[in-house]
Amino acid sequence: MPDAAVRILGIDPGLRITGYGLIDKDGSRLSYVSSGCVRVPVGELPARLKTILDGLWEIIAEFRPQQVAVEKVFVNVNPQSTLLLGQARGAAICAAVAQNLPVAEYTALQIKQAVVGHGKAAKDQVQHMVRRLLLLPGDPSPDAADALACAICHAHGGQGLGALSTSGFRVRRGRLV
Repeated sequence: MPDAAVRILGIDPGLRITGYGLIDKDGSRLSYVSSGCVRVPVGELPARLKTILDGLWEIIAEFRPQQVAVEKVFVNVNPQSTLLLGQARGAAICAAVAQNLPVAEYTALQIKQAVVGHGKAAKDQVQHMVRRLLLLPGDPSPDAADALACAICHAHGGQGLGALSTSGFRVRRGRLV
C-alpha cells in the first residue's frame, strides 16, 4: 500500500522578503502546490518579525503542511545582518513549531546541491531547475524559488531512508552523522 503524499513547506527567511513554497511528495513524485512571498514593511524589528510570524501562520493554516524545511543562516561579512537574518529565521521556525510541525534546516550549499547539482549555483540556475523539477510554466520569483528549492531538498534527502527520521542527526559531506 503506497504512502500518502506528504506536504512540505519550504521557507527562505528574510527581513524584507520571506519566501515560501509548498510541494507534495508522493513516493518519488514531487508536485507544486503554492509559492509566494511574505513582504515585510520597513519599521521596528518586533513589528517586522510579527509580520513574518503572522504571514507564515496564515500559510500554514491554509495549506496544512506536515513538514517544514528552513534555510540556515550563513555567516555574512556584516555580523549585524547575520544576527537580524537569524531573528527572521527564528520567527519562521516559531510559526512552524507553534503548530507542532517538525522543522528541518538546510544550508544554502545543501539546497543548491540537491536542486542544481553543485553548491555554487547562481540564483537564476536555482529558479530554472525549480521550474523544471516542478513542471512550472515559468520561473518563480527568486525568493519563492529558494523556498521551493528548500522544500525539494528536504523531499529528496531530509526524510532519511524510507520513513526514517533524520531529526537529531547532522549532515556532513552529504552523509548523516
